[in-house]
Amino acid sequence: MSRIGIKPITVPAGVDVTIADGNVVTVKGPKGTLTKSYNKDMIIKCADGVITVERPSEDKAHKSLHGLTRTLINNMVVGVTEGYSKQLEIVGVGYRAQKQGKNVNLNLGFSHPVVISETDSIKLDVPQPNQIVVSGIDKQEVGQFACEIREKRPPEPYKGKGIRYAGEYVIHKEGKAGKGSKK
Repeated sequence: MSRIGIKPITVPAGVDVTIADGNVVTVKGPKGTLTKSYNKDMIIKCADGVITVERPSEDKAHKSLHGLTRTLINNMVVGVTEGYSKQLEIVGVGYRAQKQGKNVNLNLGFSHPVVISETDSIKLDVPQPNQIVVSGIDKQEVGQFACEIREKRPPEPYKGKGIRYAGEYVIHKEGKAGKGSKK
């Protein structure tokens, strides 16, 4: 049995879950609404404030979909109640972020500022000039948006300058070994 797939999902108060057309799950909560379609083979049931996911057989594909489907539905429930956020740190002399309306201007050592705009589902916040907080209700969207911001200037291995996730460890390389020595 799948250890994750068999766990029931408790639906908190104020969250409405509907299952339509077999496996189209809609979760409506205080932060918004999420809708996602799942594999037709998975059996999704919602009764008495508890969502359960079952698989039809012991096939390898069904086993892997079992835990995945349960986790994705749980992420939807958590997203509409609490939301998700990712923190990014900007490291480097002169590198900074600035919020202007719905845009964030990034100075990353280029000859021009990099402008990132909020979307309907993703909110950006700049608590300090060297921090960016990406938040939203869809876990996948938040992670993808944070990844796209990080790609603007990924951390380089010699001085560690660039954009990194909060708490991310960047492995530093040694510079040229022969610097300053003559034979």
